[in-house]
Amino acid sequence: GERAYLSWADLRGANLSWAYLEGAYLEGINLEGVNLRGADLKEANIKEANLEGANLRGANLEGAIVPKNNS
Repeated sequence: GERAYLSWADLRGANLSWAYLEGAYLEGINLEGVNLRGADLKEANIKEANLEGANLRGANLEGAIVPKNNS
């Protein structure tokens, strides 16, 4: 299937609630303060992403490549 490639993009403050981002390549993306409530991030690559203040409540992160430390 199709995959979104948004590596190193700046999406600060965006509303991506319920977005379908399965398998997306989001390495290094700035998701500071982004609403990802209920988003499908299954098998997405969000390595090195800035998730400070992001709302991930109910998001599907199954198999996702996530940051090791986001501080």
